[in-house]
Amino acid sequence: MRTQSAPLTRRAFLGAAAGACAVLSRRGVAAPARPNILLVCADQQHGRALGFMDPFFDTPALDRLAREGGRVFTEAFCTTPQCSPSRSTLYTGFYPHHTNVPGNLDVRRHDGGVVEGMAPKHPTLGKLLGDAGYHMGYFGKWHLGNRDVYAGQFHESDLDGDAASGATAKAATFLEARAADPEKPFALFVNYINPHDIYEASRRIPSGAAPPEGPPVPHPASWSETFAGKPPCQECFMREDQGKFIHGRPDADWEHYRLIYREKCRLLDREVGALLGALDRLGLAGNTLVLFTADHGDMDTHHRLVFKGPFMYDQLIRVPLILRMPGAAEKESGAVAEPVSLADVVPTLCDAAGVPFSGDGQSLLPLLNGEKPPAPRDGVVVQYYGKQQWVNPARTLRAKDWKYTRWVGQGEELYDLRNDPDELRNLADDPAHAATRDTLRVRLDDWMRRHDDTAFEESWPTDRQGRHLQ
Repeated sequence: MRTQSAPLTRRAFLGAAAGACAVLSRRGVAAPARPNILLVCADQQHGRALGFMDPFFDTPALDRLAREGGRVFTEAFCTTPQCSPSRSTLYTGFYPHHTNVPGNLDVRRHDGGVVEGMAPKHPTLGKLLGDAGYHMGYFGKWHLGNRDVYAGQFHESDLDGDAASGATAKAATFLEARAADPEKPFALFVNYINPHDIYEASRRIPSGAAPPEGPPVPHPASWSETFAGKPPCQECFMREDQGKFIHGRPDADWEHYRLIYREKCRLLDREVGALLGALDRLGLAGNTLVLFTADHGDMDTHHRLVFKGPFMYDQLIRVPLILRMPGAAEKESGAVAEPVSLADVVPTLCDAAGVPFSGDGQSLLPLLNGEKPPAPRDGVVVQYYGKQQWVNPARTLRAKDWKYTRWVGQGEELYDLRNDPDELRNLADDPAHAATRDTLRVRLDDWMRRHDDTAFEESWPTDRQGRHLQ
């Protein structure tokens, strides 16, 4: 009988990481020939909404994944904090300005058009692995349009738009069939809707009511955000847009929000646990690469903000990313602190499968061996186009110790992450930090030029109804 392991805490996890990394750098980590692949994507789970990173959260299955051979990329960031464009990156390996999905489907683009669906010019991970002989499965949220085009890239799929009902059961059925045909590798993508359901559940919070039963709710360091020196669109989002349902309400209502978000993360974790249990039960875990991530985060009351919107704080752009190689043992767990991007997922999985790929990201497999990737990074770029009809394009360079954001019509942001990890003080207009700001501005402009990102040449701010302000 298997005994229950002790809970994994953030202190224990990070404390053991250095030793694990040393072991890995000596031994090396390589995928077996043509491993099976399981990619699991959450919706709107921020990178610290994990029990082993923050004990407020209850995620035993993901804690187990991290503890039993999983490598946790603690500095993983989405390419843009919105569902459709981020998912376009996750499944193509290209930034949204290359996938033709700058925003969520059926909303205004930064150039005045409407986002209709992902352009088929870049093959998806389903096409790449399917052509290499993998049996492909996709279940759960799609949100990329053109379903008739992309469904043909999977042998079994249910590209059911925003819904994710029954994704775990469908995935388990897929795995049972694959276990009966072990000679052919499979790649299974499972996409859950939670904790995105916070959108609907939080709007039903009765003002002033006692929060539901749960653990004590910690207040983030930015709980008393005043938005002084911050882009005006942030406070406007709360006062006039999607945050107005909770703007100005008592602390108990904000604590209620956090408890609901925690519960949505717990429900997601339960599904992930069932999925991992199916791998174990069917004897597939030993030859299956497992990658867990999310399309973007949630503000989770940090900076007195909720959901996602015109802000580039780490709670929104940092995502969980746990990678467990086939047959990895508990001693191979650990943390990787190098900055990585969701654009790296496709090249990583293609690398593991022996499939050539060239896109906007790079394989993470060298980092598992303690090596530097072919093109070492000192930061990642995150894009933002707008929120529904309300367009406020921005670009962020998220480096190790600094974060620089340039907005169209909303100024700039600069945060000293070493001394101000909660991003409380915007230093963009501080003369003492002008040299740092200018250096990061040049680095961002250089990245945009090299990646053909012309947003600042083509964009303009709008009001909340989509009318141009310039």
